[in-house]
Amino acid sequence: MQRTYEYKGFTLEVFVEADFKVPKSAHAPASVGHVALVRIFRDGVQISTFSPLRFGDLAGRAFGSDVEALMGGYSAARKVIDDLFTRDD
Repeated sequence: MQRTYEYKGFTLEVFVEADFKVPKSAHAPASVGHVALVRIFRDGVQISTFSPLRFGDLAGRAFGSDVEALMGGYSAARKVIDDLFTRDD
């Protein structure tokens, strides 16, 4: 899954990847989570502002669903923009 968003003069590309966990025990089931990969571009510039960023949930684990990963990646990218590029005058 991939989505592109515009935010404060930046383009945010959010990709969702499945994150498979191999169980430590042969009796435990494998689990599948989702992580968000984010690329941030300044509008009109072809090279991304950062290397791709990989996000999980607040505890650093994979998200439970692809929709949660998509929205988590979008929220995290906005926070990066706000923290690094928005000045309080």
